[in-house]
Amino acid sequence: MWLKPEEILLKNAFKLWVTEKDNEYFILQRRRGYGEGGGGLTGLLVGTLDTVLDSTSKVAPYRILHHTPDSQIYWSIACGVTKEEIFQHWEWLQQNIMRTLSVFDSSEDITSFVQGKIRGLIAEEGKSSLVLEDDPEKFREALLRFEKWFELPPEEKLVTYYSCSYWKGKVPCQGWLYLSTNFFCFYSYLLGAEVKLVISWDEIWRLEKTSNVILTESIHVLAHGEDHYFSMLLHLNETFVIMEQLADYSIKRLFDKEAFQKEPMLRDPLQITKRGLEAHAKSEQFRTFFRLPKEENLLEVHESFLWVPFSHFNTLGKICLSENYLCFASQDGSQCHVIIPMREVVNVEKPDSGSRALTVCVRGKRALRFSEVRDYQRLANSIRSRCGISASPLHSASSEAIRGECQSLINHFEDNPEDVTLMVGQKGSSKAVSTEALMTVFHPQDMENLDPKMLKEKMKEQSWNIHFSEYGRGTSMFFTKKTRDLIVRGVPEALRGELWMLFSGAVNDMATHPGYYTELVEQSLGTSTLATDEIERDLHRSLPEHPAFQSDTGISALRRVLTAYAYRNPKIGYCQAMNILTSVLLLYAKEEEAFWLLVAVCERMLPDYFNRRIIGALVDQAVFEDLIRENLPQLVEHMTDLSFFSSVSLSWFLTLFISVLPIESAVNVVDCFFYDGIKAILQLGLAVLDYNMDALISCHDDAEAVTILNRFFDSVTNKDSPLPPTVQQASLGTNDKSSHFGVDISELIREAYEKYGHLRSEEVESSRKRNKLYVIQTLEDTTKQNVIRVVSQDVRFTASQLDELYYLFKRQHFLSCYWTMNSPALLHHDPSLAYLEQYQLGFQQFSTLFFLLEPWAFCPVKSTLSLWVFRLIDENQDGLVNFKEFCCALDTLYGGSFTNKLKFLFKLHLPPAYTGSPLHAQKQRMHFSLSEDSPHKNIHTAFELPEDGVIKKSPERGRGKVDLQAYLKQWQNEILKKEETIKDLPRINQAQFIQFSKTLYNIFHGDPEEESLYRAVAHVTSLLLRMEEVGRKLQEPTSPSPSSKVAPTSTEASPADDTTISPDSTDTSSSQTSQDTPGSEPSEVEWSFSFEQVIASLLNEPAIVSFFERHVDIHTKLGQAKAAQLKLKIQK
Repeated sequence: MWLKPEEILLKNAFKLWVTEKDNEYFILQRRRGYGEGGGGLTGLLVGTLDTVLDSTSKVAPYRILHHTPDSQIYWSIACGVTKEEIFQHWEWLQQNIMRTLSVFDSSEDITSFVQGKIRGLIAEEGKSSLVLEDDPEKFREALLRFEKWFELPPEEKLVTYYSCSYWKGKVPCQGWLYLSTNFFCFYSYLLGAEVKLVISWDEIWRLEKTSNVILTESIHVLAHGEDHYFSMLLHLNETFVIMEQLADYSIKRLFDKEAFQKEPMLRDPLQITKRGLEAHAKSEQFRTFFRLPKEENLLEVHESFLWVPFSHFNTLGKICLSENYLCFASQDGSQCHVIIPMREVVNVEKPDSGSRALTVCVRGKRALRFSEVRDYQRLANSIRSRCGISASPLHSASSEAIRGECQSLINHFEDNPEDVTLMVGQKGSSKAVSTEALMTVFHPQDMENLDPKMLKEKMKEQSWNIHFSEYGRGTSMFFTKKTRDLIVRGVPEALRGELWMLFSGAVNDMATHPGYYTELVEQSLGTSTLATDEIERDLHRSLPEHPAFQSDTGISALRRVLTAYAYRNPKIGYCQAMNILTSVLLLYAKEEEAFWLLVAVCERMLPDYFNRRIIGALVDQAVFEDLIRENLPQLVEHMTDLSFFSSVSLSWFLTLFISVLPIESAVNVVDCFFYDGIKAILQLGLAVLDYNMDALISCHDDAEAVTILNRFFDSVTNKDSPLPPTVQQASLGTNDKSSHFGVDISELIREAYEKYGHLRSEEVESSRKRNKLYVIQTLEDTTKQNVIRVVSQDVRFTASQLDELYYLFKRQHFLSCYWTMNSPALLHHDPSLAYLEQYQLGFQQFSTLFFLLEPWAFCPVKSTLSLWVFRLIDENQDGLVNFKEFCCALDTLYGGSFTNKLKFLFKLHLPPAYTGSPLHAQKQRMHFSLSEDSPHKNIHTAFELPEDGVIKKSPERGRGKVDLQAYLKQWQNEILKKEETIKDLPRINQAQFIQFSKTLYNIFHGDPEEESLYRAVAHVTSLLLRMEEVGRKLQEPTSPSPSSKVAPTSTEASPADDTTISPDSTDTSSSQTSQDTPGSEPSEVEWSFSFEQVIASLLNEPAIVSFFERHVDIHTKLGQAKAAQLKLKIQK
């Protein structure tokens, strides 16, 4: 590797370097302790220095220096890990530089020329890489060490590196921590003791910051059942955040199968950088806080003051700019933030040229003034360009008019604070109540009703109207502490839909996608999928006690919304609990609004909740358990196993308490959820347990605890609800409420905010990331146990052997995804499939793994054999092999009887495995023809598919009609399937038998008994040919042999010659054993053999029998495969 020229003093390095080559201008040196003569005390000391000190000159085993004869200064210009690499650089210098140096007169000119040339080479290398690191020189040095120490594939992208201590037992090892796209690595070398750690991110169970008596602060990593601790990090928080982001990126890419198509910085795993990860994390935090669409990315951040009209002072905060939104969040504890869609911005003006201030004018006579913006000109230009506003002189008249209007608004407000409505405006033209909401249809409000509840409802509406007059209404409304206080007290029925849309960000989704919902409804109308079948089944189970869903109006709206969403997002489709949530949304929002609210909940606010594995809900349950430990220690002392709360609280999270609370109380919880997100649900869950603390502590078993909680939820009321009794949800069961005092939902929510309002959204998100690793790995472990349990019934491998095989199989699947952007394994993986189908291998991956595990390690023709095995065990011919199929094949080869092994080899030379001679290998890889009596004629092979096979086997996610009858028939056939006998096997024809013989020769090649095995095969071949000749002669006088067929090839084998098949024969000679004899008939006749004939002949050869009955140590093979799996990928 070429290095940026740096000056060094050679006299200080005499004891550490040995000169290998030199000339007038360059010196090639080798590090002591490397190469010939290495080792000893010098090697130990040098190795320790190489690890601890951060300098390439102290790490690379070879280097090249530049000097001039009349100068004592030396310049390092190149280094290398191997002798071959450094010699290539040396030869390049000899051929391209040495001849030119003779024309220079002075040493300074020579040195200047060499330095310029080297810098040019480095610049050329940099052009090929699109990555710009913070410190390119140091990063190149670290990359050199990373490649040298860990020997990972060259595609593996190093992201960053840190110096730290790794605690091996109670002894710290000082070394270097390297974080790459797919691996987490550590290296230390101290006085001969080498510590090397390579863990892939997808194998990590726990990643957290810890502290104890010995380690004040450290990073804890749990992988493969082992704990690893890293401390003495100069930037521990930064290191942990990067590790967390890489682990999360790996989980999303490999387990959730996200392609990051809309995020260029993360799309290609070969181009991941620390800067890109940090930008992604900031954008994610930005979108979560302001509830923005996933397409938005944080582009600019500016510190500034915002004039807050209702408080009459400037609040300090940050302006955050994305593609389509201008957002502001305060940082002075006022909890004020505002979101301004760019589509609402009319103009951006500077009040005067001397101040660093901006005025943003918004539709509806609104204006916001930002002051003390350091780079105000850049911000103004950015906003103008994104809004399409021109600042050119052509529009100076209108610009001046707008500027004057904005300035007059500001001046008028400062002089007349009571006229705040002019500053923030009101929602004038839009109606507050959506007339299409089901609640307004089935329960219209009586304006003349003077019922106390209705009066209180009107007072709530008035409070909100006052709030709107002060803080604004609509998309540009200020969000403050007062907003949350009003939410906690309860949202009036008439405003609920509008505020849900605003707080969730769904209002922006709907505004930017006009007509989208209508198109989806038209497209999804009449489609029939598993999702639509499930939707139809659950329609009448959605709030059945509510009048709106006892009529066709509500049921039809619910069907359209759920079906449209299933069509929009087939990855989720439909999941139980979505119907309950959507029903409540339809009560207070019109149909299109309910759809966009569902989008916001499923895709932003509750990620990964509504899928087959409900990972998001399980993660939040784990977060809830952590919060119980922190906030309810008394409960933890009494109930050490908190998994009970996980099972009980699942419905709380999935339905936002709608399924356990009466509907009039549950909507208040939904109000808080749309404002504060999952934090509101966690707070309420803690408050419920706290409220029932004494009863839960005194209960004796889980059933009693469940009864206590059910009675509590039945007793929750909403004393302010204006809904009539026919609409209010009846209590479940016949529990006597006199035993449980009624609890008002507003009081319960207020108590939750008072006691647990200290929870921060950032802490919840961090806890989510930490627990997601554990939840994912737990689910993966459950999948593994289920697969092993199923497979163990059909194979002779032990549970531990199957465990190791599963690890290798799954790792091989992931190796196909690590270094590619659009891996078919990622694009077509479906977690909704059965356990056995979760991880499958295409031919390329299968071939690599079969190469590592096949019992005949000396077999030279592996690719052809693995192709035939792949075709044979791929029973459904979809171009993919699952774990069970793979294990059954290995079980036959390792533990099967002599007959079963030979039967397996015999079947490898029959269709569908074998389709022709190796001469037609290219045609084999393009076409796959089955035998004539097979009902499947037009089935694709793995070679007609992309690398990993692309046949999608999950009808759950398709949009076509699911043929359930076909599934039932396939299941019935599998149950009734009979064990295959040797009599069921078809006869093997001439070309197939010749290839079978050659396969035996190839398998025996390299074996210590190779010669005797070759003779045995030759003897069996000769014997079978003679048997066939005798049989044909006996049948010739009467009728043609029933086994004789017209040969498909242009060759025939004459039994007249005593011909045997030589292991060294070519493809042609092996297929043409002899020419027609003069007395033979002109028609070509092909001979064939049955499996009984072949097995009977082979049983007479003790050498062959002993070879196939020889025990092969599977433990040794598995150990070798583990060590070689990654290295084999490197060699490829």
